[in-house]
Amino acid sequence: MKSIPIILLGCGGVGRQLLHHIISCRSLHSKQGIVIRVVGVSDSSSLLVSDDIMLSGMRDEFLAEICRAKSAGSPLKSLLNHGHCQLYTGQDALENIVSIASSLGRSTGLAVVDCSASAETIGLLEQVSSLGCCVVLANKKPLTCGIDDFEKLVSHFRRIRFESTVGAGLPVIASVTRVISSGDPISRIVGTLSGTLGYVMSELEEGKAFSEIVRAAKSLGYTEPDPRDDLSGMDVARKGLILSRLLGWRINLSDIKIESLYPSEFGPNSMSTEDFLSKGLSQLDVKLKERVATASSKGNVLRYVCVIEDSRCNVGLRELPKDSALGRLRGGDNVVEIYSRCYKNSPLVIQGAGAGNDTTAAGVLADIIDLQDLFA
Repeated sequence: MKSIPIILLGCGGVGRQLLHHIISCRSLHSKQGIVIRVVGVSDSSSLLVSDDIMLSGMRDEFLAEICRAKSAGSPLKSLLNHGHCQLYTGQDALENIVSIASSLGRSTGLAVVDCSASAETIGLLEQVSSLGCCVVLANKKPLTCGIDDFEKLVSHFRRIRFESTVGAGLPVIASVTRVISSGDPISRIVGTLSGTLGYVMSELEEGKAFSEIVRAAKSLGYTEPDPRDDLSGMDVARKGLILSRLLGWRINLSDIKIESLYPSEFGPNSMSTEDFLSKGLSQLDVKLKERVATASSKGNVLRYVCVIEDSRCNVGLRELPKDSALGRLRGGDNVVEIYSRCYKNSPLVIQGAGAGNDTTAAGVLADIIDLQDLFA
């Protein structure tokens, strides 16, 4: 059996779902000659490490207990007596991850899997990568930091995977990389890269009020706790930046033109989430309704789109033909169109569910398995 030891950073929705997938896929992976050994799991405050990182790892029963505890809001340290593991906090946690990376990275191998939402993991990821470890990312922030840090992180491109940072489990990164590797220059990428904003645009098209749609989306769990995290367009901009950098463009987040769906005076620094939901949202209804009507009068629909072209990345609302791939989009699906020499008149189109913990975690697991040839 080929063994793939992993350390998981982040025990939120995606991280927990990944652990569930690893457990449920044991039989499948066994038939493929693979075993994934979870040797460490961390949350924002601590790290649990298996007593035997060289030969085994955390038992499935203990991984399931971690998921239950974190779902209930309990810290990892509450589980110290439930499994054969050691607890580390603060700087000790970081140093222990580096120590494990040093032990396993150049021997059997190790994958550090970042399912957190932190911008603070970049230094650690660079360090473990330099020690010969693989890095798998669902977290977009390490890839959208300064360009110098980005280039350091991806300098060992064979040992890094980040498919789930754009389009959850959709093969967007893989498709872009394959087209580029074939010597076919990509001239343009256009996509709807937010399942949340895709849902909002579809509902607007049905004639519903913007405020009603956002409140419903929040109650259904489609948005972040503060919906402005979605409505600002920043998440789409980060995905656009990752794709732009894959094309070789040395740009930063500040170089991207981003259209927010709310004015700055409604921002988090000026208005609480509760006030935004109860007072601010309804003040945006008329403007959005007018923009939808204007598009409809031309036979078009309104979509929140990322456009990457001519060394520029722009994110915002666009009017599109109803019968286009992006215009036909409904609900929370993502659509990405890739234009190149070979796909000049008929673009490569990728469409499917582009959000959700389950889909994202499945993409992370696929990335881990994709690295199997680098493990002993």
